[in-house]
Amino acid sequence: MGRTNDKPLKEVFEQMLKVYKLKRKFDETSLIAAWPEMMGQSIANRTKTIYIRDKKLFLRLESSVIKNELIMIRSQIMEKMNERAGSVVVEEIIFL
Repeated sequence: MGRTNDKPLKEVFEQMLKVYKLKRKFDETSLIAAWPEMMGQSIANRTKTIYIRDKKLFLRLESSVIKNELIMIRSQIMEKMNERAGSVVVEEIIFL
């Protein structure tokens, strides 16, 4: 005998998906906002473009020297960001 306030599984799943997407979007936005704090002001000042899409962090830097430095430590950057978010938000870094 089912209760009348039971939601169909599909509805519950869709709601969870919505919450998950919102959380991921929030994590992405907060990581981008924390970029200067995490990487330092000198790197942040030379970051022209930064966004996250499909667990990929896209970066455009105005300094090739800094770009090369970041390429060398890309796994530490991803680790740092995911640790801060408390979940895997970035799986790859793409330099534009």
